[in-house]
Amino acid sequence: MKVYPVIDIKGGKCVRTRQGMYYDTDVYSHHPAKVAKSLQEQGATYLQVIDVDGAMFGHSINEEYIAEIIQSVTIPVQVGGGIRTIKDIDQKLSYGAARVVIGTKAAQNPAFVKEAVNIFGPERLVVSIDIKNNAVMMDAWEKASTYSAHELTKMMKDAGIKTIIYTDVEREGMIQGVNIDYAKQLLQSTDLDVIISGGVSSLKDLELLYEAGASGVLLGKLLYENHLDLDVIVKHFSRMNRETAV
Repeated sequence: MKVYPVIDIKGGKCVRTRQGMYYDTDVYSHHPAKVAKSLQEQGATYLQVIDVDGAMFGHSINEEYIAEIIQSVTIPVQVGGGIRTIKDIDQKLSYGAARVVIGTKAAQNPAFVKEAVNIFGPERLVVSIDIKNNAVMMDAWEKASTYSAHELTKMMKDAGIKTIIYTDVEREGMIQGVNIDYAKQLLQSTDLDVIISGGVSSLKDLELLYEAGASGVLLGKLLYENHLDLDVIVKHFSRMNRETAV
């Protein structure tokens, strides 16, 4: 299982939201690129960077900060937030992003994802399925789509996507524990690579997700508020991965 530290950017600052609410944020740094370098130094092997403003307003806003982050580290970075067009994807990849995360647009127009896969290939794309009350959320988690998580997951598989992110919106940024039963249901419902986000509060939560078959986990506030050290997490799961491989 791969650990993805998350850098959310709003107004050029590194922030975290509670339950995805745009106006309920904590600022952790005014220098996102320095945060990225620090995370790499602590052992991160992959980062996720989200343009929070872009997600809210439907177009990229913090591009200069995203580009600076990508240039400041040597590890892969996947980027999302405000991705609505093929040009948006191409632009993020031109900055050096390893993968681009499609969220709202996938729920608005699943056919767009198939078009993107045909152009860029499945290895360059991730679809984020953000769930609240079993509905897939859109527009910075402000609006509910007509799809359930299971319905959209199947459509994304049919479109050629190989990796998805499941986010539990109600637990995002709350550090109150993972809804492991629901996570298991989602993981068991698909053979895609699944990254889980929302509510992780302990090493035990991470172990449960590992045992359930998650391919990755997104971590934000847990790291920023020093509930767990990233280097401890990375070493722990590197050891578990080696033991599983033997």
